[in-house]
Amino acid sequence: MLAATSRDLVLEHCLREGGILPLVAIARIHLYAVVIMPDHVHFLLRPLRDPNGWPYPLVDILQCLKGATAHRINKLLSRAGPVWEEESLDHVLRSDESLKDKVEYIRQNPVRRGLVRRPEDYRWLWASEEFS
Repeated sequence: MLAATSRDLVLEHCLREGGILPLVAIARIHLYAVVIMPDHVHFLLRPLRDPNGWPYPLVDILQCLKGATAHRINKLLSRAGPVWEEESLDHVLRSDESLKDKVEYIRQNPVRRGLVRRPEDYRWLWASEEFS
């Protein structure tokens, strides 16, 4: 279960990776939406291309997200050990329509869980303005 401050760290990392917040490095993803729930994370992204024109590997993107945030969360909580499960579920979307549907699914996740009445009220949710 991720505490509020831990969720802040994860959201910040996702927004930095997506180029939404100022970066330390080059953005490797186009971020469409992300929600940091107390016990899991949903994010919808498109890997960008590296200087050689190849898409950044999803495994590298997820490993960076999990590694960097686990280190920061453990430091914040003065503990050590795993934060994330080793495996992740990923799914390739086939159309823009399904992209819009997935963004809405992510937005509604905290509402379905009864954490807020409206998606806009959930502090750990971000969705691109292109889906407003």
